[in-house]
Amino acid sequence: MTEQKTSPIKYFISGGFGGVCTVLAGHPLDTIKVRLQTMPLPAPGAAPMYTGTYDCARKTVQREGFRGLYKGMSAPIAGVAPIFAMSFFGFGVGKRLQQNTPDEKLSNLQLFLAGSFSGVFTTSIMAPGERIKCLLQIQQGGNQPQKYNGMVDCAKQLYKEGGIRSIYKGSVATLLRDVPASGMYFLTYEWIKEWAAEKFGSDGSRGLMGTIFAGGMAGIANWSVGMPADVLKSRLQTAPQGTYKNGIRDVFRELMRTEGPLALYKGVTPVMLRAFPANAACFIGFEISMKTLNIIAPNL
Repeated sequence: MTEQKTSPIKYFISGGFGGVCTVLAGHPLDTIKVRLQTMPLPAPGAAPMYTGTYDCARKTVQREGFRGLYKGMSAPIAGVAPIFAMSFFGFGVGKRLQQNTPDEKLSNLQLFLAGSFSGVFTTSIMAPGERIKCLLQIQQGGNQPQKYNGMVDCAKQLYKEGGIRSIYKGSVATLLRDVPASGMYFLTYEWIKEWAAEKFGSDGSRGLMGTIFAGGMAGIANWSVGMPADVLKSRLQTAPQGTYKNGIRDVFRELMRTEGPLALYKGVTPVMLRAFPANAACFIGFEISMKTLNIIAPNL
């Protein structure tokens, strides 16, 4: 990306477009991740509900068809454009706040701080969308009754149960996940693009393969940092009202007592399988949008 042609407004627009690309590419594996994270512990001697990523995907398709893998997509689709727009906008603002001139090169630490700043921007939109998405994703198909009939119905029922606090349940956990994870996300992307430019020239960093590799690795770095907090968030957001009176602290204590530290990485396989293609798609969309804006609105 050419620094002098970028602005927070362009980051906002391009980030929104990139976010839509992310959801379309990665939602099925996100559904599998949430189901693995929230499945109940099996009774002694009984088999678990899902034995792994493939088993979860197979059973979901058998019971609910391929549409079952896209359960809950209405919530992220409705919120993804503003979420990613705010994320990239926050990153653009974070960079500008640390620059003396628009084309000043930032250090890796400054890029991490700018990325972390973007995580604060997104929580207000991300938390309720994540709450609704997770509740819709864990609904099993077949003959089992469905408590929620979609995104709007879920939001209405949550509001009736506990008001706005119920809709925003898990906001602290979302913040704990997104601040450090976003820092690693943007730092990794910018660092790999810079490395590719030095090794292969500017065409190497701007080309399709450079964007795919940098975007995919950014997604993997993001989830490597954010996975434990994401597990705690999913458990908290899908638990019945009043289950965890002290919030994420109670979730963590119970998880450590009943399942141990490895439970913090439940669902890591679909997450990592999804991370590369979904975030490669995000940054391809972002770069295409940014280049288009630089042509049609160079002074924006």
